[in-house]
Amino acid sequence: MTALPPPDADAQAHSAELAAAIRQEIRASGNSIPFSRFMELCLYAPGLGYYSAGATKFGGAGDFVTAPELGPLFAECIGEAIAPVLEELGEGRILEIGGGSGVFAADLLHHLQALGRLPERYCVLEPSAQLRQRQREHLQKVLPAEVFARVEWLDRPFEHAWNGIVFANEVLDALPTTRFAIAEEEVWEDHVALDKNDAFVVIGRPTDALVTAGVRHVERSLEQSFAEDYRSELLPQLPYWVQAVIGPMQRGALLFVDYGYARSEYYQPQRSEGTLRAFRRHHVVDDVLAWPGLQDITASVDFTALAEAGTGAGFDLAGYCSQASFLMGNGIDRRLAAAEAHVADEVAHLRLRQQVKRLTMPEEMGERFQVMGFSRDVEFGHAFLIGDLTYRL
Repeated sequence: MTALPPPDADAQAHSAELAAAIRQEIRASGNSIPFSRFMELCLYAPGLGYYSAGATKFGGAGDFVTAPELGPLFAECIGEAIAPVLEELGEGRILEIGGGSGVFAADLLHHLQALGRLPERYCVLEPSAQLRQRQREHLQKVLPAEVFARVEWLDRPFEHAWNGIVFANEVLDALPTTRFAIAEEEVWEDHVALDKNDAFVVIGRPTDALVTAGVRHVERSLEQSFAEDYRSELLPQLPYWVQAVIGPMQRGALLFVDYGYARSEYYQPQRSEGTLRAFRRHHVVDDVLAWPGLQDITASVDFTALAEAGTGAGFDLAGYCSQASFLMGNGIDRRLAAAEAHVADEVAHLRLRQQVKRLTMPEEMGERFQVMGFSRDVEFGHAFLIGDLTYRL
């Protein structure tokens, strides 16, 4: 892979503005802030954060490629999985957390319309004003007017009782994560401070009771203590986040797709520096403190923690499997055959097969990405009939 060139002058100026705001907060906070707060500002600071500003994030021209950007087959398989839930509910909404470019919503709604299972409302919880506008423009252009009329953007989760489906693809990995370290058998937390040259540096600070309790809970679950100098990530806020996005849901299903591991794999002794990394222009960047606002900072998902959060919120665990197993179990072979029937030239056939390969092959997204579903008073186990991984949790 070629070396990553430095950002252009405009991008550097944008990053410098955000960096100045972070330095100001560090000084106002007693000379350091938790790494989770640094990550939150880098990704979500209004108008300046990576996801809040207007630069292209998704696809070949951006910093990474998500499954929906490869083509419609991913969304169509999601549609196959959730259509029976919508049928069982009679009327229900879909709440997508983080709408990306809007491609997923468009492809999903097209397929649900073809199945005769459109939701009464399709709601997108999207914090970025720029992404909202892109999503709106794309959906208005590609959807029939009567389908687009069902789409709305939300500033906050539902506040009144509702039935439906929550969907989040590559959202959990972007939640601001706590970085912890073990020193002299105590739990310390990574903070970001400034060195004598005003550059960002990571330092250790004693952590609070919530983080300590979270780390000790993981150790009890693993039935062993972390070794000296072990460093990794934790999302102590995950149960509260899940309950917040669900809101007062009465009946329905939750579906999460992300990269990560079951807890015993996440916290392996050899993974002693955790999973934190950054992405810029399709390169993995080890320096997560560099160029605030210009690179995606991310950590893998502890799916055992997600299972605990979902069941703790009063849902049943419907299933857990690899992305490849989920797509195969929800008809990607049939979706490929249907798509190939509508293309004539070999180049188009090749693109479709490449799409399936990237979605399902182990060395691509097939095994690295995993899928977890939850249900409340609906049947959702039909979506997880192949490749059950719940025994790993």
